[in-house]
Amino acid sequence: GDSSVTLQAQEEMIEMKDVFSVKLKRRRFAGQKKGGTLLGITVFKCLNKEENKLTDCAVHLNNLSEDHCQSWFRHLKEILNGFQNRPKSLKVFVNPSSHKREATHIYCEKVAPLFKLADIKTDVTVTEYEGHALSVLKECELQAFDGVVCVGGDGSVSEVAHGLLLRAQIDAGKDTDYVSKPVRAPVPLGVIPAGTTNILAHTLYGTKHAVTATLHIVMGHIEAVDVCTFSTPSKLLRFGFSAMFGFGARTLALAEKHRWMPSSQRKDFAFIKTLADLKPEECELSFLPLQILQEDAHEKDSRDQWQKIQGHFLNVSIMAIPCLCSMAPRGLAPNTRLNNGSMALIVVQNTSRTEFIKHLKRYTSVENQFNFPFVETYTVQEVKVQPRLKSRPDAKESTCLNAASAEGNYPWNIDGDLMKEASEVHVRVHPQLIDLYGVNTDDLESSQATCNCI
Repeated sequence: GDSSVTLQAQEEMIEMKDVFSVKLKRRRFAGQKKGGTLLGITVFKCLNKEENKLTDCAVHLNNLSEDHCQSWFRHLKEILNGFQNRPKSLKVFVNPSSHKREATHIYCEKVAPLFKLADIKTDVTVTEYEGHALSVLKECELQAFDGVVCVGGDGSVSEVAHGLLLRAQIDAGKDTDYVSKPVRAPVPLGVIPAGTTNILAHTLYGTKHAVTATLHIVMGHIEAVDVCTFSTPSKLLRFGFSAMFGFGARTLALAEKHRWMPSSQRKDFAFIKTLADLKPEECELSFLPLQILQEDAHEKDSRDQWQKIQGHFLNVSIMAIPCLCSMAPRGLAPNTRLNNGSMALIVVQNTSRTEFIKHLKRYTSVENQFNFPFVETYTVQEVKVQPRLKSRPDAKESTCLNAASAEGNYPWNIDGDLMKEASEVHVRVHPQLIDLYGVNTDDLESSQATCNCI
């Protein structure tokens, strides 16, 4: 009106599906925690940045009318409360031992403030030993939470995912020793990357950025993901997303024996040592191709459709998800998806160390890592791995690297966790068994309301 200053009006369109919090904006004196002069409201929204990253942004709307601001505040809160997938209460597990012991710092500095801003209540457990999260999940009242969050590496996430699914079977009254048709996890799982490789986080978000992971959880971006069961003929070993037998498992087994080393150093040491002592495993692989189940399952007994290969294999990978990481930007299994109801079986037959290194180097490039005569890939629904015990291991095979197989216990790398099994391991894929926070799908329920800021 009377102002001599000419202000140029700027208009910005905000979609409410991108807003995750609304707060009243007040001017307070130093040390004042409540009250203060009302200045307007602040809208917090989620922005897409480069390289799959998300960030938060504040838009300030200035108005000195208490009634006007309260009316807008209530209306916008009602809209935000209408987004069904957005969590209001979360059970959080923090593994303080992950990677460089950064998980607690990452949670307190980057994750917790965003949860608080979004008015999400949290119940935090800082794990003290391996299996701690699993024991808590077996006992806690999961119905009190909208989701579970794990701040840690791949091993920690795998333990929490296994605990969630195991709890679901217990609640459904199923025999947990043998689970042929498991029930789905009761609540979604969120992954905050705080490990070394962070394969699951990379696969979900395309980055290991903790703020991005947190905002996917806050915004309620959910995708149903396939999960595998790993079993022996007599018991369920665990639920998981991927596994390696042979080189990948031996490397992990050796790294676990050198826990006294810093994380990156022991993994580099284990990789080089295992490569230097490269040896194949003799085993028999039985698998049921996916197309047989799709086309012939109702016409023939699927038991007659199993295929077998046997021989000496340097590495066997079984993966239900693409398994992206910084060292494998296309993924360890780029031909599978998060929820296509199948697994990738990747078999590396015995070859020279030079050729095997060429194969490994391909993972870091855009070239096809499977374009070698000694690498075979299959799309399968089930796999059985039967190692052949060596009757007389030589002296070199009795070293720490090969001690497990010499004793009849073969190492398995399941989602970054070491497991040792002597008998046949049976792997099945179960479509869309768990919901994970992280993938922004197009079918999110959202309001069409928008806020015009002038």
